[in-house]
Amino acid sequence: MTELSRRAAALRALHRPGDPLILPNAWDPGSARAVVAAGFPAVATSSAAVAEALGHADGEAAPVAEMFSAVGRIAAAVPVPVTADLERGYGLRPAELVERLLAAGAVGCNIEDSDPRTGRLYDVEEQADLLAGIRAAARTAGVDLVLNARVDVHLRAYGPAEGRLAEAVRRGRGYLAAGADSVYPILLADPEQIRGFVTEVDAPVNVMARPGAPAPAELAALGAARISFGSGVYAAARARAAELLATVHAGGDPFGS
Repeated sequence: MTELSRRAAALRALHRPGDPLILPNAWDPGSARAVVAAGFPAVATSSAAVAEALGHADGEAAPVAEMFSAVGRIAAAVPVPVTADLERGYGLRPAELVERLLAAGAVGCNIEDSDPRTGRLYDVEEQADLLAGIRAAARTAGVDLVLNARVDVHLRAYGPAEGRLAEAVRRGRGYLAAGADSVYPILLADPEQIRGFVTEVDAPVNVMARPGAPAPAELAALGAARISFGSGVYAAARARAAELLATVHAGGDPFGS
């Protein structure tokens, strides 16, 4: 476990507020190698992109063995730390989830606080118990994995709009107290609310880069410690492939100027 521990420590150290770790999420060994070749110091997977690349829908529709096998192939393909998007854990108990994650060679994971199938948000206490269990299992295994706790308040449009930031902060604080290293208020995009969230949780914050959100440089200035792209790179790659195929179908040269 020595190499995994070293990679976990390296991944954790890359979470610097104001100088964020940027993660263009990968979905297979080829895309992971491309991320590293472009100069990024770590690789994150996207559950949606991995699932679709495997022929399944997002939302824990991919068989758990296939998902961990995919993570393992990605981790084996690159010499940098890998963190895996594990949705809400595929129904695994914390000890088994950690065992499978480490066996795959990954040293971090995302865990979300809503049911991937129904969209229902879990109670803070229930989610905190899950995160605490994962943290304890990782320490028992001897690798202090990097735990990124996703907060789905904005994704699920939970409660009145004017109360969502406060609810996201409440959840983020609870998850940090349970052992999370960072919190991820997915789809939070308003600059002032991002700044407020970063200030209120006073811990590393992961923000999603996407259309309508601030650019990475602005997110860094707002205090983000981690910027991820979700399935955005995968979607862009698929769109580009579709354009090339349409050109071929029309009798054109897809590689022409």
